[in-house]
Amino acid sequence: MAPGLRWAWGGDIQFNTDVLDVEDRNNIDITRFAHKGYIMPGRYLMSVRLNKDVLAERPIDFYPAEDNPDITLACLSPKLVNEFGLRPQPAEQLAWWHGGECLDIRSLKGMQARGDLSNSTLTLSLPQAYLEYQSANWDPPSRWDNGVPGILFDYNINSQLRSNREGSDRRSLSGMGTVGANAGAWRLRAEWQGRRDQEGDNKRNSFDWTRYYAYRAIPRLEAKLVVGEDYLVSDIFDSFRYAGASLRTDDNMLPPNLRGYAPEVTGVARTNARVIVMHQGRVLYESQVAAGPFRIQDISDSVMGELNVRVEEEDGSVQTFSLNTANIPYLTRPGRVRYKMSIGRPVDWQHSVDGPEFASGEFSWGINSGWSMYGGAIGSEKYQALALGVGRDLLAFGAMAFDVTRSVAQLPWGETLQGNSYRLSYSKRFDDYGSQVTFAGYRFSERQFMSMGEYLDARSRRSGMSNSKEMYTITFAQDIKPIDASAQFSYNRQTYWDRPESERYSIALSRYFDFMQWRNLSLSLSAWRNRYSNNRDDGVYLSLSVPLGNGGTLSYNGSLGRGNNSNQLNYSDRRDNGDTYSLSSGISRNGPELGGYYQRESSLAQMSGSVNYQQGNFTSLGGTIKGGITATADGMALHRQNTPGGTRLLLDTDGVADIPVRGSGGAVYSNQFGKLVIPDVSSYYRNQVNIDINKLPENADVSSSVVQATLTEGAIGYRKFAVVSGEKAMAVIRLANGSVPPFGAQVLNLRQQEVGLVGDGGSVWLSGIKPGESMSVHWDGEKKCLLSLPEMITPSALANLLLPCSPVGAAEGKSENQSADYWLSAKSHQPAE
Repeated sequence: MAPGLRWAWGGDIQFNTDVLDVEDRNNIDITRFAHKGYIMPGRYLMSVRLNKDVLAERPIDFYPAEDNPDITLACLSPKLVNEFGLRPQPAEQLAWWHGGECLDIRSLKGMQARGDLSNSTLTLSLPQAYLEYQSANWDPPSRWDNGVPGILFDYNINSQLRSNREGSDRRSLSGMGTVGANAGAWRLRAEWQGRRDQEGDNKRNSFDWTRYYAYRAIPRLEAKLVVGEDYLVSDIFDSFRYAGASLRTDDNMLPPNLRGYAPEVTGVARTNARVIVMHQGRVLYESQVAAGPFRIQDISDSVMGELNVRVEEEDGSVQTFSLNTANIPYLTRPGRVRYKMSIGRPVDWQHSVDGPEFASGEFSWGINSGWSMYGGAIGSEKYQALALGVGRDLLAFGAMAFDVTRSVAQLPWGETLQGNSYRLSYSKRFDDYGSQVTFAGYRFSERQFMSMGEYLDARSRRSGMSNSKEMYTITFAQDIKPIDASAQFSYNRQTYWDRPESERYSIALSRYFDFMQWRNLSLSLSAWRNRYSNNRDDGVYLSLSVPLGNGGTLSYNGSLGRGNNSNQLNYSDRRDNGDTYSLSSGISRNGPELGGYYQRESSLAQMSGSVNYQQGNFTSLGGTIKGGITATADGMALHRQNTPGGTRLLLDTDGVADIPVRGSGGAVYSNQFGKLVIPDVSSYYRNQVNIDINKLPENADVSSSVVQATLTEGAIGYRKFAVVSGEKAMAVIRLANGSVPPFGAQVLNLRQQEVGLVGDGGSVWLSGIKPGESMSVHWDGEKKCLLSLPEMITPSALANLLLPCSPVGAAEGKSENQSADYWLSAKSHQPAE
């Protein structure tokens, strides 16, 4: 009989024991089934579910009701109730019992609760009108978790070796990462990067701590406070490096459909290559990529301004181009104000002061459902800039914004420059036509206009300037549904008053189709042109992929560009453990080539490697390892990661190793200490991870396989799964007087997890049997006796178990030898048939 435990006020339940197939009907314990909602008094580790949302697992105390001791009620603590996200009016009506420790659910009309020990779940139902705004995957601030204190070390190491037939061999080792510590809501971070290059006898080494800073979330203001070295984050002004403090509205705290845009870098690698993305000299991303188009989407949305991209091919050639990150028009919801404020002094890469004190601020005010006004200012002793703009939601026609910025700069040699800069931006998605203009913008700056970054450059050089003139940016995507194809186009152009312009545009066409017995063939064509610092790189890339019946893919790749034409056949596949690999053979201008690429996503790190051979020219090897170490008082683990210093979730599997957990990045297994880390968790977003019960070890069971967490930025979240591990066997329990526990008695392990339910004649199916541990047997709402397990458990003993259960007081004084004697004499004490 399964316990369906719905709380209610009243009613004994009578059982007809004649229907039970039990020899001794007078020895039955059904007290926990005798009343609706009855759970024996005590503390239970339970997963709390509010309406359809799962809150964190936690201990729940059950106490007898004050007006009816025959029933028990769960104690909903003030801390748990605060996570409900109640609106102010219902929160004022709450009533409490048990000395003010527990919520009286009758004070919230319509609230219901149901406890279920079979799956360790406490289900709460609450009218939605009582709750703050929520969306499908977003929780109100009352449920945000700052995580636990801890330290972290994240790294990204790249290595390359190139053996040339003629000339010197080349070796390089580079790395970047983040060291950090968390304390409450504060996140302390230090970023590093280093590189070692060797060509022949020439060596060059460098290592820098690139940034020291601390930050925290301020939920009441929907803002983020940053102290230390930072880059100016602005939707109006260009970015520069400074040391100081900033307070800015954090769009990541908003529901997902109201959040902003993060930059995306796309390109094409002609061979297995290394891609490096930099912002003002700081490496943001570095990794090996396989030959073909690549897309980098995990760059922080706080990055503003120009990105420098470097693609280092295996054959020694290098692609370089720049991209300007861009935001959608600066619109704000009606009645809301978004803001950013900063104060400090510019600093250089050596952490030295490189400019005067400054203060900056900007805002965006949602006037009504259609219009937003925004503006800002930067002020220092000899540089000032003021901006004002307006944004308009054009509804079916998209959104548009226009602003004007005026600057006044007093240069060290006595010259004063004044000028204006004008910007127009537009964004629109045409759902009916499958089209999307992600961003389109134009900016014109007068010759004497200077941004703060340009002023600092001119000030440090004391002569010459590099002022921007015009910037064009557009990104467009189109689905061509009749032929199941899509097209993408992007264009960036930057002109200057006193140096050559830079330009990049690319177009990509792709189509899926069937041909004869082959299905889902993919044909794609990419073309690009880069012009940057008087360099020019034009190229065309053609790819045809044919899925094979065994799960692999055969493809042809052809490229044309910079005087190097190549044709290549490639076979790629995914192994059963999730690893991916590819093998290639082709010919280029310099001769025949062979190559290979392998990537593994392990629980400890993400690893990839490549090898390339060109006949009569060179052999090269490359590899990347990305991972991290996270340590807290609750445990530590090695793990993979993509976002250094980012949010993560430490999971505890109750000390049981090799428990498979599925997160956003695939399966991760707990280490020998029963700990694992899910990296790259989305901040302020409801994240759910679960145990893959189909891959559990044979000696493990779980009562609840899902946990959820909504973590603040940079947090180390902690969640614990209730995992029962050990042998399983049928046993018979005997009391000291030779009788058996009553039918329906519970058997609990040391963690107070139910591992068995006593049946007829003292028989019980036990799980979690471990040498040397003890278990307790409960009935009539009390712990009655203890089972002591010996230090050694043999397979033959598991096949035929008789377990003596000693009274609580006597069992505590019984020796291990006596317990073992009872165990080993099991065969001679079997109950009669």
